[in-house]
Amino acid sequence: MTAIGFVTRTTQGGFRGQLKFLPICADIDIVPNRDKSGDTSPDFRIFTQGVEVGSGQILTGESRGTDYVNLSLAAPGLGVRKLCANLGRTVGLYGDGSFFLIWNPVD
Repeated sequence: MTAIGFVTRTTQGGFRGQLKFLPICADIDIVPNRDKSGDTSPDFRIFTQGVEVGSGQILTGESRGTDYVNLSLAAPGLGVRKLCANLGRTVGLYGDGSFFLIWNPVD
């Protein structure tokens, strides 16, 4: 597992933190999608400096049956491919509302 960032839960139900990997270091906001209009709409929208760069979906894990957030980011600085990550709890490190962004390579 490769951690490529760190976020904490916000009082608005989203997350705020940083995406950090070579050559990118960007502050990000993961905010609930208030305009969600069905099962195919994302649960979260991801922004950096006011620009939307991705989305997040709440999924249920197959092995444990617990919910997690799956993220998909796309921006010119990332090249032509999407960056996929999951939010993983930082058990015992920074408190209950803290999460690592765990890189989830699609290949």
